[in-house]
Amino acid sequence: METKFDFSGKNLFTPIAFREDFNQFARLSETQAWSMFFTASREDNALGFSKSIGRFWTGLVIASVVEAMLGVTIFHVF
Repeated sequence: METKFDFSGKNLFTPIAFREDFNQFARLSETQAWSMFFTASREDNALGFSKSIGRFWTGLVIASVVEAMLGVTIFHVF
């Protein structure tokens, strides 16, 4: 995905996901996806360009889901 800083007036406040040039079937990194999630699609590089940050957030979500499932399974009162 290409980040462009020269936006015309109509794209200045438009979220990235709704711009014409966004959906060119370019691959997003995990970090770009989390940046868009946390900024409501306003910025695709808010978390930087490090792959480890995206992996951290993905791992955190997976660990939270697994922990919740185990907690319900172990501590469920019949």
